[in-house]
Amino acid sequence: MHDERLPRAGPAILVANHNSHWDTLALFALFSSAEAASLRSVAAQDYFRAGSLVGWIARRVLGAIAVHRAWRPAAGDPLAACSSALDSGEILILYPEGTRGTPGLMSEFKAGVAYLARRHPDVPVVPITLSGLDRVLPKGAVVPLPLTIRVDVGRPRCWAGGDCRDFMAELRAALLGPLETGVEALAVEPNRPG
Repeated sequence: MHDERLPRAGPAILVANHNSHWDTLALFALFSSAEAASLRSVAAQDYFRAGSLVGWIARRVLGAIAVHRAWRPAAGDPLAACSSALDSGEILILYPEGTRGTPGLMSEFKAGVAYLARRHPDVPVVPITLSGLDRVLPKGAVVPLPLTIRVDVGRPRCWAGGDCRDFMAELRAALLGPLETGVEALAVEPNRPG
């Protein structure tokens, strides 16, 4: 298995494209159960409304950190909980598109990942491209299909100064690369024993 680019301990930030609710579960499956204990997914606050099954799973099973999709100055620092998790040595899972997108297309990225990287310049940001999950459980579907998926892990990068837009463009190119060419990525098999 070629998984040396995956961080086995935090702090670290995993960024991935997002087309299915199963994306997070696929990323968790890349780690042993002991390693997965330090993973924290980041999810939109609206998933945590009362009675939401997805919110319950995100909070109780995946230890999700809730963030508001639309930041308001009165709400304070929208990334405070993410920064705190990184300070505690955890690994964050972020989807810079902000929501599940259209299969085969990548939406523009939100700048939150760049702001976190700038705050934590020594924390590696690892781009991960997920392929096939959009067919396993696409947006709007209820029943998953037993199809093959592929996970490509790109080269980790740290904040090296500069502009947040440039950092986001670099991450976006790293995620698009495996979808377009398959270059500079290592395929990783899920379900690591442990």
